[in-house]
Amino acid sequence: MGFGLYLHIPYCRSKCRYCDFYSRGGCQNVPEAYIDALLAALRRFAGGKGQAAGGRPATVYFGGGTPGLLAPAQVSRILEAARPLPGAEITLEANPDSLTPALLAGWREAGVNRLSLGVQTARDESLARLGRRHTAAQSRAALDMARAAGFENISGDIMLALPGYTNAEFDETLALLAEGGAGHISAYLLKIEPGTAFAARPPSGLPDEDAAAEFYLYAAGRLRQAGYLQYEISNFARPGYEGRHNLTYWDCGDYLGLGPAAHSCVGGRRFYWPADTAAFVEGRAQPVPDGGCGAEDYILLRLRLCAGLDLLELKSRYNAEFTKKQIQFVKKCCAAGYARFDGQVLALTPRGMLVQNSILCELLG
Repeated sequence: MGFGLYLHIPYCRSKCRYCDFYSRGGCQNVPEAYIDALLAALRRFAGGKGQAAGGRPATVYFGGGTPGLLAPAQVSRILEAARPLPGAEITLEANPDSLTPALLAGWREAGVNRLSLGVQTARDESLARLGRRHTAAQSRAALDMARAAGFENISGDIMLALPGYTNAEFDETLALLAEGGAGHISAYLLKIEPGTAFAARPPSGLPDEDAAAEFYLYAAGRLRQAGYLQYEISNFARPGYEGRHNLTYWDCGDYLGLGPAAHSCVGGRRFYWPADTAAFVEGRAQPVPDGGCGAEDYILLRLRLCAGLDLLELKSRYNAEFTKKQIQFVKKCCAAGYARFDGQVLALTPRGMLVQNSILCELLG
């Protein structure tokens, strides 16, 4: 049985105004020394027969930052060392403005078989407000180039509830991605996170909480009509295009994260790398233990999924059961339209997913 391998690329050409991921702007490429450090960490945790991380990777995910700054030769070095299982899902995130036919063909030849494009919106004024470097025209061109390079599995991001947002903006963005051949769409609400440029200077025209919720519900309905079935709070896919790597997270499977600020859970043990690129490259960084993965983690993660939480599986994995009080609360959620429960499987409805944190606090409190 394989594991999920996540590789964090903490370099960006520029930081978007909403981004709170660990990354450094002003970069045009990924230093070769960083690839060396990733490979050293890979040897440490998944070297030899790979016992520490459960064998060979069944999925590989290049995230960031901007993994699109990776040269094909760098991707090839990493994948040759990682030795993914046959048929592994290998995803690379990229921005539309940096793609060329040669770069896409190089990644495809190196072994990447799934592309995740940060499209966000089809309106140029919104892209500029977010601090994105690309235009809607570049998004369309990127999708065309990706298909021409042989990518059949393409995911696109849509950001909802932007300043001055309307349902029409969502419809335009969905059309761009659907016409461009995306089989998977991640649609999520804009959040103003601490430490970001938007936190320092919030943009005007942001929808209030109720309006944002309605945009989310509208998006879920329109995506369903377009053939993208919701399988997780923010993820929708045509049949067969669900993201296998993230499903590993949500099912409490083993995953190994490499790079500064990357998190792992292997054999029920969580750990993470400090958010310090220099220390990671110089070999001074050491993983920090972060506790274990137990029944509460499983409940939290499974309730992100439309498939929901199977109470028999919870009992089998963790010898844990809902109390009478928890069952009573679940029934109240069902009566309010926030959940479905057949006595064995509990799943949140789209409206329930909007208030998932409140439901979990009450359920697990």
